[in-house]
Amino acid sequence: MAQSSEIKHDLIILGAGPAGLTASIYANRAAVDTLTLEQGNYGGQMNLTHELDNYPGFSAISGADLSAKMHEHAEKLGCKFSFDIIQSIEKSEDEGFRLKSSLQTYKCRSLIIATGATPRPAGFAGEETYTGHGVSYCVTCDGFFFKDKLCYVLGGGNSACLEADFLTRFAKKVIMIVRKDHFRATASHVKKVTKNPKIEVLYDTSVTELTGDGTLASGIMLRNNRTGETTTETYDPGSFGVFVFTGFIPNSSLVTGLVKTNDNNEIIASETMTTSVPGLFAAGDVREKPVRQVITAASDGATAATSAALYLGNLVI
Repeated sequence: MAQSSEIKHDLIILGAGPAGLTASIYANRAAVDTLTLEQGNYGGQMNLTHELDNYPGFSAISGADLSAKMHEHAEKLGCKFSFDIIQSIEKSEDEGFRLKSSLQTYKCRSLIIATGATPRPAGFAGEETYTGHGVSYCVTCDGFFFKDKLCYVLGGGNSACLEADFLTRFAKKVIMIVRKDHFRATASHVKKVTKNPKIEVLYDTSVTELTGDGTLASGIMLRNNRTGETTTETYDPGSFGVFVFTGFIPNSSLVTGLVKTNDNNEIIASETMTTSVPGLFAAGDVREKPVRQVITAASDGATAATSAALYLGNLVI
């Protein structure tokens, strides 16, 4: 099917997670002709968080509810949204950008990349084989399916602690596998899991392999990272689960080769969210940054939209 004529806007925001949604609000307030494109659900990874207790103004709110509130706010302001899957991004000859999907071409003078990140696999043998059949990256999505079962949680950061604690609502027992001899999470999160009677923590430990019949896992091999000793725990097929929270991979492939990135493929951007390409800004988990939280993504989005408006001449400071 032939592509239709180009859709033109002064600014396109790619991604409608907390960074993209906030950017759309700020761009709208600056009277910038803006379109925000999303390929999945509004809110992105935020939807996978069962509860946020550190977003100002909400002592406790689910990620899905906060996503809905942000999107509702943006729509009430008149922000424009569209669903599409962008397949390529090009810098055009007239200093603008051209984004192509399978059916449509979009043209813009400025572009904000707010595509976020996806869960990073832990890398043990059998992980891919049993993904969706015992291996998961989202407790909110899959925790219910492990009701009264044993669950392993891999990771020592904030996400791992939060999800392990939430998982105890379903699982009969949770074993946290922490690669080092300490957590990377904040003290409050560590206290929550270490005080939970349904959670056991194995430090200096890694999962090296899941074994089974190819459909359901029945064994998990653990390695002591201090001694190198390995042990294998065996269970009835399908009687346990493994939840992986070992970081994220930035969704930056669309601009690989176009913009400067670091060794982890995170887009390098300044405090103004400016990248190595004039008119192209990056916000949220797709960029190189020390703290990855909903509030920092929202902050990035506000800054990126303000910088884009200045670039386009809509704001004078």
